[in-house]
Amino acid sequence: MESPPNHNIARFFNEQARLRPQAEALRVPVGENKDGTVRYRVVDYAQLSRRAAGAARMLTGLGVGKGTRVLVMVRPGEALMALVYALFRLGAVPVVIDPGMGPRSFLKCVERTGPEVLAGIPLACALSKIFRKAFSRTRARLRVGGKFVEQADRAGEAGPVETAPCAAQDLAAILFTSGSTGAPKGVCYTHAVFTEQMRQLREGFGFLPGERDFPMLPVFSLFNPSLGSTTIVPQMNPSRPAKADASKLVRALVQNAATMAFGSPVLWARVCGYCQTNGIVLTQLRRVLSAGAPVPPHILRQLAQVAPNACVQTPYGATEALPVAVITGEEVLSQTWRRTEAGEGTCVGHLSEGVRVAIIPIIDGPISHLQDTQTLPPGQIGEIIVQGPSVTARYDGLPEATARTKIADQGGSFWHRMGDAGYLDDTGRLWFCGRVAERVRTPEGTLYTDNCEAVFNRAEGVFRTALLGLGEPGAQVPALAVEPAPEAWPRTLEDRAAFAARLRGLGKQCPHTRGIRAFFFVRRFPVDVRHNAKIHRLTLARALAANPRAAVMAD
Repeated sequence: MESPPNHNIARFFNEQARLRPQAEALRVPVGENKDGTVRYRVVDYAQLSRRAAGAARMLTGLGVGKGTRVLVMVRPGEALMALVYALFRLGAVPVVIDPGMGPRSFLKCVERTGPEVLAGIPLACALSKIFRKAFSRTRARLRVGGKFVEQADRAGEAGPVETAPCAAQDLAAILFTSGSTGAPKGVCYTHAVFTEQMRQLREGFGFLPGERDFPMLPVFSLFNPSLGSTTIVPQMNPSRPAKADASKLVRALVQNAATMAFGSPVLWARVCGYCQTNGIVLTQLRRVLSAGAPVPPHILRQLAQVAPNACVQTPYGATEALPVAVITGEEVLSQTWRRTEAGEGTCVGHLSEGVRVAIIPIIDGPISHLQDTQTLPPGQIGEIIVQGPSVTARYDGLPEATARTKIADQGGSFWHRMGDAGYLDDTGRLWFCGRVAERVRTPEGTLYTDNCEAVFNRAEGVFRTALLGLGEPGAQVPALAVEPAPEAWPRTLEDRAAFAARLRGLGKQCPHTRGIRAFFFVRRFPVDVRHNAKIHRLTLARALAANPRAAVMAD
């Protein structure tokens, strides 16, 4: 009897290591030369495969096997890659939680997920023994210290480790959301979801073996060994991406001749600003990706100048469903950005192959079955729901959250509620209007963040803005928080009044922003840890509502 196919996601990396053993898998910074260039340790696919096998043996010695949940608390680099692919080979389940979400939220995530093993740096292992309640189900710890890579390499000399047989719907990993509009949730990834994402990266985005990738978000680097790409490890703190040194990022892009790179809009703004100030053009870049928040047109224009040979793509999706749609910077600048600045929302592009999207009326509460709602026509704003093979089915340990975000259909499948407001246009392109939870409900109607903020973001001296609702939903008063560019901060009451008057003038040009008369000036917005780009508008609204006298009113 023929054995069933093995859907283990590790098979893609295994194939790359077999076909391209001497190709570069990693370039890891290890120091600086006197001329300012960085020294890199180059790791080929054969070495990474051997170290993954060695790490698998070390994990097996701790009782890790198929289905074992392992919390991974390791910095980006060779040890992280070896660990993750070791876990995949064993059929174990890596648990990845954003390190910068704050200790309280982090520990709640750990407690709910219940990892049986911790693979982490020495500090993480020590802290796990202090916070015993959160780590009550953790029975073993693997210390990933400075000698870990050498230890894994020696252990790997014993030969390859068999790849555990996995079914398509077996749990492959638990990846946590950023928690930008609520508590972070663990998303359950199956081997089938990972496989579909691999197909999309190869066929939809054109990722080819031999690419040199500079991923400024560590989780995206984990796909590279399966794609045959070289990962250039950035010199940056993954929990504080907005504070990354732009000079180091640009130096790494140039020195390693990176062909593609991923970063949030905030990071690309820093990179572009540094390049333009210093007359640097990144001619070797062929593909630039930016996500995490809508990418402003001015950043797309800067990217076109700084990376003239690159195709700039801004994928839309979420941890629960990625990718959903994609648009190029060229299409935005030539076709959609004027509509965005006129308050029509942000076009996130054409649907990815195999993904279905529908727009339904916004309902605050669960929707059990698709027949309990209706599909809205093109041009009408509602909640975005998606279906497809790259859409995850549930959250870990949160049945109520799963019920709130999944809708069963008559075909026995389900749709995922993105929690985003948007609409489809007549050509089938998807437009994003903002998070459903952040919409502002006034007596005159509902306002959406992306439709309103874009009207004001084009004002001189504005870094970014945030639409806020003050009061109870249905009777909210719309207000605008403004984060000026540092050099444009209004120092006096007269300066603030003049700034607010200019913004008020822009708002009067659009029907849905005419009612915004209250303006708050804020030094720095609270933003998400992962991208440093998603504004925590609900947090901002609570803080400013407590100090209404800080508002500048404009007629």
